[in-house]
Amino acid sequence: MSSRRDLATNRRLLASALDAFADYLARTLSGQPTPYGTYLETPPALASLSQRLELNRFEQDVLLLAVATELDVRFRTLLAQAQGDENKPWLSFDLALALLPKPDWAAATPVGRLRRWRLLELAGGGGPLQARLVVDESILHQVVGLSYPDPRLEPWFRPVEASADTRFDPEIARLAEHWQGAPSLATTVVARFEEGDGETFAKSLAAQLKLRLYRLQARELPAAQQERELLARLWEREALLHNALLWIELERPEPAQAQRLGDFIEGLQGLILVSGDGNLTLRRPQWRVDWHGGDTASRLAVWQQALGEKGERLNGRLGHIAEQFHLSANVIVRIASNWDGTAGQGGEQLWDACRREARHDLEQLATRVESQAGWDDLVLPESAITMLRTLAAQVRQRTRVYREWGFAERSTRGLGISALFVGGSGTGKTLAAEVLANELRLDLFRIDLAALVSKYIGETEKNLARVFSVAERSGAILLFDEADALFGKRSEVRDSHDRYANLEVSYLLQRIETYHGLAILTSNLKQAIDTAFQRRMRFIVPFPFPDAAARSAIWARVFPSNTPVADLDLGKLARLSLSGGHIRNLALNAAFLAADEDTAIAMRHLRTAAESEFAKLEKPLSAAEVGDWL
Repeated sequence: MSSRRDLATNRRLLASALDAFADYLARTLSGQPTPYGTYLETPPALASLSQRLELNRFEQDVLLLAVATELDVRFRTLLAQAQGDENKPWLSFDLALALLPKPDWAAATPVGRLRRWRLLELAGGGGPLQARLVVDESILHQVVGLSYPDPRLEPWFRPVEASADTRFDPEIARLAEHWQGAPSLATTVVARFEEGDGETFAKSLAAQLKLRLYRLQARELPAAQQERELLARLWEREALLHNALLWIELERPEPAQAQRLGDFIEGLQGLILVSGDGNLTLRRPQWRVDWHGGDTASRLAVWQQALGEKGERLNGRLGHIAEQFHLSANVIVRIASNWDGTAGQGGEQLWDACRREARHDLEQLATRVESQAGWDDLVLPESAITMLRTLAAQVRQRTRVYREWGFAERSTRGLGISALFVGGSGTGKTLAAEVLANELRLDLFRIDLAALVSKYIGETEKNLARVFSVAERSGAILLFDEADALFGKRSEVRDSHDRYANLEVSYLLQRIETYHGLAILTSNLKQAIDTAFQRRMRFIVPFPFPDAAARSAIWARVFPSNTPVADLDLGKLARLSLSGGHIRNLALNAAFLAADEDTAIAMRHLRTAAESEFAKLEKPLSAAEVGDWL
């Protein structure tokens, strides 16, 4: 009970209910007609317990009668009288079914609420109907008005102090809303955290749901099945009576341990939070969460607290850092403690520290592309350059437009920045992505769609979900190279595989639209991409095959400044019908030929390299193109 006054009220009403109950039993045993309803007002503690455990009136009366035999000697006398034996001053299901109104046979079964929740235990000899009913000690005190955690749970279920941090977190709010709509559902939240951040999430979830939080470490679960079953029932009872949430930590459990834990979770009602390393196979509904310290406002608050006065030197860039990098609280604190707050380049140093931290997991799923390229390395039509610069500006200013100017409040759909780069092989699509990454000081990761697409239905979506989930930490630029195979014309649905193939494409586009970074898809042929998908791209940038003037410009900048070159005729070199990528390959091969001769790169080296490049491409190299090079 919440106060001494409440406790006194409960005890007064409990005493009144016992008086009425004793009078009912005395009248019944003497053969006097007795109206239904043994007591006028249910004691608050019993009413609360009955409501939370969904006891019907017969079950409530049986429980109260079992409590009464412990508290009041009158009931032991009456029960002995009812059985005609002064040596049997106790209650049994057989006696309850005979004495109480509206008897319910199901209440005596092992799956009935009285026995399932271990409210009553069978003691002594005889069958389940004749055995003596003993009220559980914790429940006895609960009915009296003294509520406390069951001591039998203490070795395994440890209370976690409530969180004082009540900041709004969208992911936790969505989860809380989902569960509050159907709190009796057996739902498992399978959450993935950064090291040390699980407790923050668990506390925040418990606070949002107004639940007490308890932690169970998987390795501590008893090996004996009977002991696990008892713990499961006691925990369920505890969760229902005291508004509790169970948080289970996995630490790479052995197969047998994982099996025990899975069976344990399957048998529980209510909400279970699972986190850590390891996989569980569960049949019950699951809500999967990858959480990295909450929303932008939450991360910004952690940054501000961790940096203190040093944060003022960033000239407002801290919000952009919090928006860009979805780092956990403990990682933010660690990075902030290692930053000396140097003026000038301090903001860039802090940004790069976050960038290095956020890339680790994604490097296991995709290939990071190092980039030193700048705008001067691109040889494209002015219209394409303008589109690329606009694209960079949108990535750079999305925090201001989406958050500060309020566009994100209207809808979360379509906030991702996506681009389709269309052009033949070697026309500069990947180079342009490198330029953007270098300009924005972001990591660039090439995603191999061929490795992600699976022949098994549903696996492709899981693979894509894993990539995007990890990528969200850093907001890295994702480059889906050669997406024609997946993003081609949607096939006519002839069978289930066609239908799921289209679903895979739709799922990828959906994730691209909600991804908070920049996602780039490349294609050799624009007409190979379904027009419906093209409309969902924010930018479509053409990369045309370079004409003679463009090729001359590419040749003019293909050699680094330290490279020794002889008199090269750019006009003659531009006659070669090659894209920029092939020109770079040719120049590099010529450089190795010259280096091996310990001389500067000359036209003869380029001619030899050209012959090799054209042979590789299976294209003829005419005398008109290279006949006057020597």
